[in-house]
Amino acid sequence: MAATHNRNSESDQQQQAELKMNGHRESTLKGAPLSADDEWTILERVFRVLVDEGYLGPGTHEQPVVTFEYPDDLKKLIHFPMDEQTPCSAATVERIVRLVLQYSVRTGHNHFHNQLFAGVDPYGLTGSWITEALNTSQYTFEVGPTFTLIEDAVIEKCLRLFEFGEGDGILCPGGSMSNMYAMVAARYRTVPDVKRTGVANLAQPLVVFTSEDAHYSITKGVHWLGIGLNNLIRVKTDHRGRMIPDELELAIRAVLDSGRKPFFVNATAGTTVLGAFDDFNLIADVCDRYGIWLHVDACLGGTAILSRRHKPLLSGIGRAQSLAWNPHKTLGAPLQCSVFLIKERGLLHECNAAKADYLFQQDKFYDISYDTGDKSVQCGRKVDAFKFWLMYKARGSDGLEALVDNAFDCADWLHGQLLQRAGFRTVLEQFQYTNISFWYVPTWLRVATPDQETADWWQRLYSVTADIKERMVKRGTALVGYVPLLHKGIGNFFRMVVTCHPRPTRATMQYIIDEIERVGEELKPQQNGVASFSTRC
Repeated sequence: MAATHNRNSESDQQQQAELKMNGHRESTLKGAPLSADDEWTILERVFRVLVDEGYLGPGTHEQPVVTFEYPDDLKKLIHFPMDEQTPCSAATVERIVRLVLQYSVRTGHNHFHNQLFAGVDPYGLTGSWITEALNTSQYTFEVGPTFTLIEDAVIEKCLRLFEFGEGDGILCPGGSMSNMYAMVAARYRTVPDVKRTGVANLAQPLVVFTSEDAHYSITKGVHWLGIGLNNLIRVKTDHRGRMIPDELELAIRAVLDSGRKPFFVNATAGTTVLGAFDDFNLIADVCDRYGIWLHVDACLGGTAILSRRHKPLLSGIGRAQSLAWNPHKTLGAPLQCSVFLIKERGLLHECNAAKADYLFQQDKFYDISYDTGDKSVQCGRKVDAFKFWLMYKARGSDGLEALVDNAFDCADWLHGQLLQRAGFRTVLEQFQYTNISFWYVPTWLRVATPDQETADWWQRLYSVTADIKERMVKRGTALVGYVPLLHKGIGNFFRMVVTCHPRPTRATMQYIIDEIERVGEELKPQQNGVASFSTRC
């Protein structure tokens, strides 16, 4: 089919050879370097280049998801070292761009389900291109007047959506940073003098709690902020990946008995692998009893807030003191677009301000409350809010809700098909979000009775899962992630992520089932390779 089309055409190879012969610089016979004014013409062609190479528009799905090359081979196809000395022509620049595109991943392809993000919303991409062209920063009103008010509008909307009252917020460079903002705010609220004295001489070491299924950014955060990995408690989860509130309370009591101070609990709305949602009301009850800051990492699952049908997954989230949400995941805002919200207005500025007088002069001619940069840990900050703001303006709440509902519907349909299709097994009996996890057991690996599914048999299935993924990537037919859950004693399984863009359909879901089955059956080993599984039926 078209997805297996080989992009290494004869003309492509000739172009690559020409680039190598010329040191990846165009000779003067092929075109002189452009004048300063004419350099901008590349932007007039870049949209067509992206369409031609299958990155924008319906033609995307006629190309392979990726044309995979190993790193050493890729280095032979593209000249990566930055050793050019003389300017090159527009034609050479375009050919270099096309080469890069040829070996990149089409995340907007119907069969890309490898990450928690996928294709971009066209209105979001429009916003992204505009902000890049304007090349301004988000720290003061004078250099970003409209974008300052746009970020304010996005924060205000999100505060209402998540029932965070008259709180505050900021757009961050990713969910990991948003989660660290939460820890910094909680630490400052718990020990206000920590900004001056640091963490080295605290009377009681501070302790963070998170679930064993939570995102690893919490682990990195406690390291970066000087809290220390020994002061991170991973709370047990149930079989669906949800934090067990009783286990949280037991862990808090143990920490108190040790003379340390619990100060931060991270709950999760949509865990990375299983898409699990913690019970925020029960966890908030525990945090209230002990006076501990509750943060919700809703980077993945926060998108459910846009759907009236699926919003109940987030019940109780308004009881948290802070939360993180990434519209660049399920919703399809361009990377990166991460919202951090906090209940206590003014706390962000109080705990982060450095009062740089060359930026935040107190005698400006306008209302300096619109200079929001001092509540950020960054100085220069990209205008990420515009992407989500433009998406909302273009689609409205109804349009965004329809996208979210469609993703859930397709994930649910996929789950139903996996339950009915011979050879497929789901990791869970029910899924809360649009991550669907499963195995495929090829006919040549199936056994007659469950007792024949020994530890060795399971290890073989885990290996087959990785092998299927490898073949699909090398052929460019599909990208579906596989993951283990080692803390639950589970090896590799497929994690199929369904997002809003490109808009999934039952047909695209069916394709993944068929492709995994087809490739799995091709992996049948030779006769002498199945001796240990002679009882298979």
